Amino acid sequence: MKLTKLFHEFFESEKAGGLILVFVTIVSLVLANTGFQKEYINFWHYDIVGHSIVHWINDGLMMIFFLLIGLELEREIYDGELSTLKNASLPIFGALGGMLVPAGIFLLLNFGTATQSGAGIPMATDIAFAIGILSLLGNKVPVSLKIFLTALAVIDDLGAIIVIAIFYTTSLSFVNLGIAIGILGLLGILNRLKVHNLVPYLIGGAIAWYFMLQSGVHATITGVILAFVIPFGDGSEKSPSYILQHFLHKPVAFLILPLFALGNTCIAIGGDWIRNLGTSDSLGIIAGLLIGKPMGIVLFSFIAVWLGFAVLPEDLKWKNILGAGMLGGIGFTMSIFITLLAFDEDALINSSKIAILVASTVAGIVGFITLKLTRNKTFAENEIESQE
Repeated sequence: MKLTKLFHEFFESEKAGGLILVFVTIVSLVLANTGFQKEYINFWHYDIVGHSIVHWINDGLMMIFFLLIGLELEREIYDGELSTLKNASLPIFGALGGMLVPAGIFLLLNFGTATQSGAGIPMATDIAFAIGILSLLGNKVPVSLKIFLTALAVIDDLGAIIVIAIFYTTSLSFVNLGIAIGILGLLGILNRLKVHNLVPYLIGGAIAWYFMLQSGVHATITGVILAFVIPFGDGSEKSPSYILQHFLHKPVAFLILPLFALGNTCIAIGGDWIRNLGTSDSLGIIAGLLIGKPMGIVLFSFIAVWLGFAVLPEDLKWKNILGAGMLGGIGFTMSIFITLLAFDEDALINSSKIAILVASTVAGIVGFITLKLTRNKTFAENEIESQE
C-alpha cells in the first residue's frame, strides 16, 4: 500500500508537531508553576482589541487548524482512503465508537449534574499527539495502521466539530449566521463556476469567520465548511485545495498548535490537584479517554468487520487496533478546546485540563507500549514476509 505524497506530508508534519506539542506543554506547565507564574498567565490574558491573546488563538488561529483538517478530510473522501466505502468503513465505525462510548461513560458519572455538559470532552482525539507517538515506533509500523489512525482521528475531529456546532452554541443570531452561510454559499458558486484563484476564497472565508463569530456558533466551524467550497479539481498539485493544504502543514504544526498548547496549558497546579482527579467530571474525562476510547474503537470496528461492513487489513491484528485505540485516548488539543466551551468556571476548567493531561499522558504511554509489544511480533513477521 502506497502513501500519497500529500498524506505523507500531513503525517510527517503532524508527527513533528506532536513532538513539539509535548515540549511546549512541559515548558508552559513549568512556567505557570514557578516564580514567573503571575506574569506568564497574565500574558496570555492580555487584552488586544477587546479579547485576550488566548481568545484570539482559540477563536481565530484555530479556524486555520480546522481548515487544514477539512482539506485533509476532503482529500481522503475524494482521492484517499475514504474514497471507497470498503476502505472508509473501518475508521468511520472506529471513530463513531470512539466518540459514543467515552461520552456515554462521562454521562454515566455526570448525568443530571452541573458538569454533564462536558460529555464532549473525552470524545476527541489529538491527531498531532497520536501520530507523534506512533512515529516513535519507527518505519516498521504498517502503512495500514498509519492510515487507520490518521483517518480515525480526522473523522473523530469532524465529529467533535459537529458536536460543538450542535451542543455548544449558547445563543444564536440568525442574521449573522445567515450572512456567514450566504458568503460560504457564494464561494460554493464560485467553485461551481471553476474559479480556481484562492484569493476570493480566503477573503470570503475571513469575512464569513467574522459573521460566524458574531452569530454565536463557534467560528472555527467556518474552517471546515470553507475547506469544502475551495475547488478540489482533479486533486493534482496544481489544484487550489492541494496548494493550500500543502502551504498550511507547517504553520499549523509548528506555530498554531504550539501557541494553542502554550496558551491553554498555563495551569497553576494547586496542592489539591490529585484530590480533584476524584471528582465526577475528572473521573468522567479520565475513564472516557482511557477506557471508553479503546473500548469504543475496538468494539465498533469489530462489529463492522463481523457484520461485513468493513475489512481488517491483512497486515493488522486486533491487538494492533487496540494499541491504536489507546492512542485515540490522547485527547489534548480538541479535549481542551471543548472544555473551554463546556465550562465557565476557571477552577473547573483547570481541573478538567489536568485530568485531560493525565489521561492523555497515560494513554500515550500505554498505547506506545502496546504497539511496541505487538510490533515485535506482528510487524516483524510482516517485514520478514515482505522481504521473502
